[in-house]
Amino acid sequence: MGDVRGFLKFKRRKIAYRPVGQRIRDFAEVAVLPKKEDSEEQASRCMDCGTPFCHGSCPVANYIPEWNDLVFHKQWDKARVLLTATNNLPEITGRICPALCEYACVLGINDEPVAIRDNELAIIEYAFKQGIIRSNPPKKRTGKKIAVIGSGPAGLACADQLNKAGHKVDVFERDDKIGGILRYGIPDFKLEKDILDRRLNLLKKEGIEFKVSTNIGLDYPIPKLEKDFDALVLTCGSRAPRDLNIEGRKLSGVHFAMDYLIQSNKRIAGQKLPKDQCIDAQGKKVVVIGGGDTGSDCVGVAHRQAAACVSQIEIMPRPAECRTKDFPWPKYPLILKTSTSHEEGGERDWSILTKKFIGDSGKLKKMLCVRVESKKDTQGCPFMQEIKGSEFEIEADLVILALGFLHPEPNGLIKDLGLELTAKGNVKTDANFMTNIAGVFSAGDMHRGQSLVIWAISEGRQAAYCIDKYLMGESCLPKI
Repeated sequence: MGDVRGFLKFKRRKIAYRPVGQRIRDFAEVAVLPKKEDSEEQASRCMDCGTPFCHGSCPVANYIPEWNDLVFHKQWDKARVLLTATNNLPEITGRICPALCEYACVLGINDEPVAIRDNELAIIEYAFKQGIIRSNPPKKRTGKKIAVIGSGPAGLACADQLNKAGHKVDVFERDDKIGGILRYGIPDFKLEKDILDRRLNLLKKEGIEFKVSTNIGLDYPIPKLEKDFDALVLTCGSRAPRDLNIEGRKLSGVHFAMDYLIQSNKRIAGQKLPKDQCIDAQGKKVVVIGGGDTGSDCVGVAHRQAAACVSQIEIMPRPAECRTKDFPWPKYPLILKTSTSHEEGGERDWSILTKKFIGDSGKLKKMLCVRVESKKDTQGCPFMQEIKGSEFEIEADLVILALGFLHPEPNGLIKDLGLELTAKGNVKTDANFMTNIAGVFSAGDMHRGQSLVIWAISEGRQAAYCIDKYLMGESCLPKI
């Protein structure tokens, strides 16, 4: 441990953001990378705990105390080696991970936790800037071929690991570009796509082949796929959105969040869309229904599209601003989170149920809502009860439904392969990530259900270990 009193000398310093008035005029990244010396100072706050709960709470088991200590001692190259040993996409998680590790930081019991995510980002960006990150193709090939279907974080992590083991890996993507949710589901102001492309170019140089605009079952017959490859791994995500089936749902102006974000990302990338098909918030009264990260991303996009006003509503009660007895340390707490998008303006409200969409000539004009309160039935199960006399209307030209996702799309690949599903509609696997079809594996949201990018990476890595062991009898890859 470098400085035993570092956490007493220095307070936590959050990563800086571009001024609001500047950043809402474009889609460039809002965060400003910390200076090298600032990261070294922040790394000194790590207490090198006897039991590092941060490490235990990280789905990829990052060596957090170790690389913090190396950063403090200015050994950035060694810190990079440890970071990339457990995380295939640290430049991604360093930007968008909710940092489960920080909520489990021992220092966070009675002080602000170590800025772990910011330090992670500083390490990997230092490595790229110094030219330390280079392609490193495997020296030997096994002769085995694996198809990864879906190019989101789980698919990329799995493909990277399998390629490192010496297998020939082809990644198939039905969209026109690689990246899945990383490319089309996350706005550029959180993750600029040249960051993603930088990593993809490395993976290509290391021997992974990417095949876009390929819908397995239609563009590439499944019998041919099974013949051409020794194993298949499905990482297609959880793309069936949760809908709000109420009166007026079919009015023009009500859209799913992912449709809105995908369109925005494509337009920012320079793709031209027919004007009558564009979902644009310019000059409109926008309401985002759903209080999660996806809803927050939609708020930020609406600001940048020059919406007249933006509101975000949520059916659940307003979370507490600090830990409650229901979420003791080191649990990840349900607390109020204010994102950079929220800092840019708009209103937020909680405990609101949307009853009806109201329109004129087929176009959305307003919403009928009612306030609710959380109750429990005789069995102790929670439910929402409407508060009598609390009905009100919200004017709205554009409503974005950010209500999460139910499960993977059941038709197509799942149906064609005859895969078994769980009660929640996710792909069912055994402990080794194998489905009911021998040689067919699944990982990420498609298997786990809607979750975090860091969990997708973890699942991709674990699946890669299991696939390598299935093909070779043993594996040189880490289990996580």
